[in-house]
Amino acid sequence: MTIRTVVWGENVHERENAIVRGIYPDGMHSTIAAALNTDNEIEATTATLQEPEHGLSVERLAETDVLVWWGHKAHGAVDDEIVERVAKRVWEGMGLLVLHSGHFSKPFKRLMGTPCALKWREAGERERIWTVNPGHPIAAGIPENFVLENEEMYGEFFSVPEPLETVFISWFAGGEIFRSGLTWKRGAGNIFYFRPGHETYPTYHDATVQQVIRNGVKWAYNPMPRYGAVHDAPNVPVEKALEPITERGPRLHQAGEEGYK
Repeated sequence: MTIRTVVWGENVHERENAIVRGIYPDGMHSTIAAALNTDNEIEATTATLQEPEHGLSVERLAETDVLVWWGHKAHGAVDDEIVERVAKRVWEGMGLLVLHSGHFSKPFKRLMGTPCALKWREAGERERIWTVNPGHPIAAGIPENFVLENEEMYGEFFSVPEPLETVFISWFAGGEIFRSGLTWKRGAGNIFYFRPGHETYPTYHDATVQQVIRNGVKWAYNPMPRYGAVHDAPNVPVEKALEPITERGPRLHQAGEEGYK
């Protein structure tokens, strides 16, 4: 089994900001992909905002098992057609990992259906991440808690739907807490949101953070074939009902019509 993974990066700060470029000279997406590729079960490649179709053509997404998404400054520059492609593939069974400021990305908000808003403060605070669901596959090999010496604070309330599972909770030096590792299911697709990863700090070089992301990719992977029927809304004719029935009243649609969506 090889989990075909695409790490999508906005790739804006790395090119415009000298501090970010110094930490991630090849881009955050490349650092994350390199960490994933240390696992023999994962084959990670990258895509960026600047590529044609943002590197996410229909054909490439069809061959993607798990998509990892990092964005911040240029959420609005992501084409809505690509957003719908990503959502469609998640419903069909592609896994999605959303990192840090990707909580405001178009694909995440599309799939959550909520504002996905939160409190924040950029002060290089100490973050202690607690593993509150140690039996979860995403927590495999992760200690009871671990510390990132410098991170951006995210605080509650985080306006996302009630998660399927909470795996991690963060505490910050300023006193705030945050649900920093959450899972959902949308259609046949598994979604994991993981909070750490502000671009001016070397978070994605941290070995424990890298392990969480590897675990997340493996958890999000759905080995079942693409579930294309999730989009279907078939009009079932009377004569094909499972039990014999007689049509009894007027109808809006003719036999075989697609209907309104």
